[in-house]
Amino acid sequence: MQSNSALLWAQTEPEEIKLDTDQFQELFYESLLQKGIENYDKAIAALDKAKKFKPNDAIVHFELGKNYLSLKEYKNAYSSFETAAKIDPKNKWFWIGMYDVTYETKNYNQGIIIINKLIEFDVKYKEDLTSLYMATNQFEKALVLIQELEETIGKTDRREIYKNQILSQGKFQNIEVTNLISQIDKYPTEESNYLNLLFLYSKNNEESKAFEVVKKLEKAIPNSEWAQVSLFKSYLDANDGPKAINAMNIVLSSSKIDSKIKHRILNEFLIFSDKNPQYASDLEKAVSYFDNDKSVNVAKELGKFFHAKKKFEKAIKFYEKSLNNRSDEAVETNLLLLQAYTEMKEFSVLAKKSKEMLETFPTQPQFYYYAGLAKNQLKEFKKAKDLLEMGMDYVVENKELEINFNIQLGEAYNGLGDFKKKDEFFSKANQLLKEKK
Repeated sequence: MQSNSALLWAQTEPEEIKLDTDQFQELFYESLLQKGIENYDKAIAALDKAKKFKPNDAIVHFELGKNYLSLKEYKNAYSSFETAAKIDPKNKWFWIGMYDVTYETKNYNQGIIIINKLIEFDVKYKEDLTSLYMATNQFEKALVLIQELEETIGKTDRREIYKNQILSQGKFQNIEVTNLISQIDKYPTEESNYLNLLFLYSKNNEESKAFEVVKKLEKAIPNSEWAQVSLFKSYLDANDGPKAINAMNIVLSSSKIDSKIKHRILNEFLIFSDKNPQYASDLEKAVSYFDNDKSVNVAKELGKFFHAKKKFEKAIKFYEKSLNNRSDEAVETNLLLLQAYTEMKEFSVLAKKSKEMLETFPTQPQFYYYAGLAKNQLKEFKKAKDLLEMGMDYVVENKELEINFNIQLGEAYNGLGDFKKKDEFFSKANQLLKEKK
């Protein structure tokens, strides 16, 4: 009996298998046809029928996943891709299907699990993992992965944006500092690692550490523009002006070097040139490198430096240079300039300059004050009186300036021979001085 049954099976099974296979193929091709014309529901119906013939066919489940995904039926899509992956875990496309669902549903934590599996197929998926770490605020993991990718395959613009975003939060900077120090030890001639470390130290105002990095850079890459920063300091210490100037000019003209470092270099040369006036023209040339610097009005600051040292001729030179390059601070710089001319007792120039300022800034009382002071000194008392009385109308809540106006008006009336008015204005100045105390 058993033998006959076996014989019967042997005679009938091939036909049944052929029939099932034909039906399966027809249904499968029907699903592909329907998917191609975006009839996803009909494609799914055909695949469900085909699945009855081959329930463990991974491709059927994969195709079901794709159709469900097109219909945005994410739960069914994920389940179908997952089933396919369980049947054939070595086919990366099944895992990609699951990843696509997690991406579209913004289920980034689940996406991390899937992408780690995909990395086993191809390490290029580490780029996606970086983005997923950023999306889930796992910044420390993202930074470590970025550092690994930089070392193995190089930098990308996207990863640089990610890194800057992470490092803007100070608590992660120590990780990057440690990494950069390690990279410098491994690859001592890779300049970018030194520059990135310098940037972090400069950003945190750790200038002594920054200069230690520069010294290390100088030894490893003598041709580097950054090496000149360290050399400049060495030349200054050795009192070698020409070599220091050459190093300084290389630094100031470099597009790679941070502006904080450039400002520090200039300040050091300013002190050096003040003690060695034969290099004054080199200082003026150095200041020209900062003509387009919007962060600091370098020429004006140098003017103030010499002003404080009562070197008014030098102060005037830099104030005028500032006015040629910057119009946004014209009032303040011109007031400093006028005060310097006053200290130099150049009253004709003071009268001319203050008149020019009044044409541009007719409501600034300080310019009337300097104009009146100049006219008094030039013994043009009537003009001084008129200017000072006009300017007094613009003085608001500035006791110091009001005192000065009254003193100059007293001087003007004294010159005009009106001693009663002179006494009146001097008395008013004295009263204001007492109130000020």
